[in-house]
This record gives sequence, structure tokens and C-alpha cells, in this order.
Amino acid sequence: MARIDAHVHVFTKASSEFPREISEQLPAEREEPVEKLLAQMEISGIDQAVLVQIGGERLEHHAYLRHCLKEHAGRFLGIGLIPEEAVENPQDHMDRLAADGDLIGFRLMSMGGPADPLAPMDVRSFATYPIWQHAAKKDYVLWLYPQAVDAHTVPFLIDAFPQVRVVFNHMLACPGRGSFSWDDKGRPRVEFAQFPGQTRYATMGLHQYDNVYVHVSGQYAFSNEDWPYRDLTGWHERLHVPKDRMQGFGAARLLWATDFPWIVEEPGYDKMTRVVEELLPELTQGELADIMGGTAKRVLRFADLPT
Repeated sequence: MARIDAHVHVFTKASSEFPREISEQLPAEREEPVEKLLAQMEISGIDQAVLVQIGGERLEHHAYLRHCLKEHAGRFLGIGLIPEEAVENPQDHMDRLAADGDLIGFRLMSMGGPADPLAPMDVRSFATYPIWQHAAKKDYVLWLYPQAVDAHTVPFLIDAFPQVRVVFNHMLACPGRGSFSWDDKGRPRVEFAQFPGQTRYATMGLHQYDNVYVHVSGQYAFSNEDWPYRDLTGWHERLHVPKDRMQGFGAARLLWATDFPWIVEEPGYDKMTRVVEELLPELTQGELADIMGGTAKRVLRFADLPT
């Protein structure tokens, strides 16, 4: 069974060939290139990965991602971003990025619905409705990392578009306003009084939808302990509960990921390949194989690598 890292980021130095946004955390000279990722994957026996765009939403900002997908055909699939100004008419942006077939979907961090959970929920009025509608038409994957204020709106969109493959990032986490920062190791940090917070009451019911899948990833950003992040054991168990018990998602709907490059220095890429075994030691070999790559291969439709 292929082992697939289902959520990573790569970027190179900002240049005219590979333009990107520059920030304090991603200065112009910093790079975390695809070659570094491939070296880590080779050491740890990881076959393929999903490259998630970082460094800007515009078409030109995707230049390095598209370069990596082309240069390493078959090893990677891509997830793009959609700029806010394209939300009302996103079809052209989405189709241009996905034209080669290796960029398979788009990441959304806002749903654009009403903040009031008791407001009327007409998904046709949501800012992201055209994105969901086009994803349904073109069979694009939607990669979700919504804010807490959007958590209650997600089920309405999923209910309206049952044909769209939805991958919920980072264990169903929905960061609240002001909760996101960077730690002293230069990694994303999200503070929760109790992970995953009150949004779990809106998101745990998503297990009822067969088109929803969840990343087992990002532990370093949420845990108050060092690897293997045992304070998150209970939540991993809750996510895994087999679907026939009508509570969790089961191994066939969970996808493991490292969130490279943030974990390379601490705790290390290879340790992150073992975090699922550490936190879910009761998994069968078949369940572990699903989480570590089988689900991603089937749902995201990775091609077989040459033997």
C-alpha cells in the first residue's frame, strides 16, 4: 500500500520566475523546496504527497507549485487557493489552475455565510457558493480549514453538495479569532482552551456524510505536550471510532499528513510518520494502511507509481 503525506507546503525564494507573497514568517530569502521534502520522504519511506499552495492566492503565486507538479509528475497532487476578488466568479481561476489535471482542488478558510447560527441558512447567498457549485460541476476537491465563526455553516454546504469530495484539515480544528500565532520555533500555533473547542458540536456530526474526510495532522500546533502529543489521544480516538458505531469517521475516511515544513526541525519528519501508531495503537494493520495512504490514494485518485 502506498504511503501518502496528504498535506504539505513547499516554497522557494521569491523571484520573477516564482513570485510569492512575503511576510515576517516567509521572508523573500527563505525557502523550503520540494527537493528537501523529497529527501525527507525518501528517508521515511513515503511515496507521494499533496502539495498545498502557500505564499499567495493569485495565479502567478502558484508558479512554484505548478512547477513542482510538472517536474515530479505522479509523485504529487496539488491544492490551490482562490483570491477573494475571484469569489463571485471563480470558475476561470479554478479551471486555469486545474487545466493540467494534477491540481485537483482548492483550499477554503472562509465559507462566507452568516455569523449568526440562528440566521436563515440559504447557501445560495454564501460568498463561496459559486466555488462549491463549480467544484460539484468539475469534480474538484474542497480542502477546508474554516474559522470558528464559520463552523456552523459548513454542514449546510456539505448537505447541499453531497457529490463534492471534502477534506477537512487538521483534525476538524476551526481556529477562533485571535487564536493563531507563531511559536518560538517558527511553527504555526493555535490556542484552544480544550481542543478542538466548541466548534466540535458543529463538526462532529459531519461523519454522517460519506463525502467528508478528515486529516490526522497538525498535532504540533494544537498540543500542549511534546511529540507524540498524548494530550490529543482522546480526540484521535473520537475521530477514528468506526462508522458502524455512528460516532466517528473510521480509518477509511482519515488521511495522515505531516504539515511539512513546520515539523522538520521539531519533532522531525520521521517522527511524524509514526504519530498515528503512537496515538492509535489499537489500529489493525489494515486500518493503519488506510490512514497512512490508502484513503488518500482512493479518495484523491493518486496514480500508481512505476515499480
